[in-house]
Amino acid sequence: MRAAIGRDSEPKTYLVEAGAIRRFADAIGDPSLLYRDERAARKSSYGGIVAPPTFLRLFRPSPAIPEFPNPLSSVLDGGSRWEYFEPVRPGDRITVTIRLVDLYERAGSLGNMLFAVRENRFVNQSNALVAVDRDTEIYYDAATKEVEHDG
Repeated sequence: MRAAIGRDSEPKTYLVEAGAIRRFADAIGDPSLLYRDERAARKSSYGGIVAPPTFLRLFRPSPAIPEFPNPLSSVLDGGSRWEYFEPVRPGDRITVTIRLVDLYERAGSLGNMLFAVRENRFVNQSNALVAVDRDTEIYYDAATKEVEHDG
């Protein structure tokens, strides 16, 4: 498993569409005109429509596709930390690369758990770094927990 640490995934590129930005803003309940009204957004410091910061979550698999043979059957989201550098705009082509940066084990209330820490890098068509997301997934064996509770 540890041999997978430091390897980059194959890059995947996504086209950002204004309609997708608007639908995402609606889904998260954010009424900001920055995400839906070109005329109002042009008057802002952004100079046009931008995507909400969490929009980039659409461009990464969840749960992540393990880069290593994983014997554990279940997964939890262990949280994420985002850094933003450039706004995402309609028409942008965002390329995502994922790197496994750490793996470690801990015993806890779910039994033995494997923590996978990944860095997701989002780059636009100008090769500018748009955002970095460092997230953690926690793998565990749900069948082991069921047996413990039944016994």
